[in-house]
Amino acid sequence: MQTQEKPAIAKQPPTEKRHYTPEEYLALEESAIDKSEYHDGEIIPMTGGTANHNKIALNFCRKFPFSVNGQDYETFINDLRLWIPLTRRYVYPDIMVIQGEPVYQASNKTIVTNPLLIVEVLSNSTKDYDRGGKFLAYRSIPEFQEYILVDKYSYHIEQFAKNSNGKWELTEYDSEESLLLLESVEFQMPLREIYERINFEVKAEEVSQPTSNIEE
Repeated sequence: MQTQEKPAIAKQPPTEKRHYTPEEYLALEESAIDKSEYHDGEIIPMTGGTANHNKIALNFCRKFPFSVNGQDYETFINDLRLWIPLTRRYVYPDIMVIQGEPVYQASNKTIVTNPLLIVEVLSNSTKDYDRGGKFLAYRSIPEFQEYILVDKYSYHIEQFAKNSNGKWELTEYDSEESLLLLESVEFQMPLREIYERINFEVKAEEVSQPTSNIEE
C-alpha cells in the first residue's frame, strides 16, 4: 500500500518585536487605560499595585515634609513619569522627591527629570529589576542622590546613598523600632510609621504574575 506523504508545513518567520519612538509611546499613553513604561523602543505593561504596596507609598508621602531647613521639596507618587535620557527610558517610580522646582521634559508637565530621592516598594515580580537595571538607570541622573527600597512582606528597608566621593553606600533596616535616617534630606522616619496598617500575612500575592510586567 502506498503511503501518502504528509504535506510540508511552511515555517512561519519569527515575529519581530515592534520598536516605538518616544513620541509614539507618549501618544499611546495619553489614551491608554493602564500605564506602561518605555525602555529604549520597547513598551512594557505595568500591573496593578497591591494594597500593601499602595499603603506603604502613601504612608511615606504623608510623613515627608514640604520644607526642611529652608529648602522646599516636592513629593510625587507613581502617576508622574520620569525621563532618563542616557538610557532612553520613561518610568513611573513609586515615589519621587525633588528638591526645589521640578525640571520638566520640554513643556510636558507630566514628565520630570530631576529627582533627588526615589522610593520603590518591592514586589516578588519586580525586586530584581528594581535592584538591578532600574537602579543602574536611575544612577545616570545627575541630581539623584538616594534610593530607598521597601519590602512589603516584612520590616526591611534597603537604603542606597551616594557619598561625597560619588560612591553608593548601603544601609539596611529590619526592625519595627528602627529609624530610617535619610542622607539626602535632613529627615528621619520610624519604620513602624512607614509600615502602618500593613498586613504581613499576605506574602505571596503576586507570585504568579509574569516577570516581564512591572508593578505600579
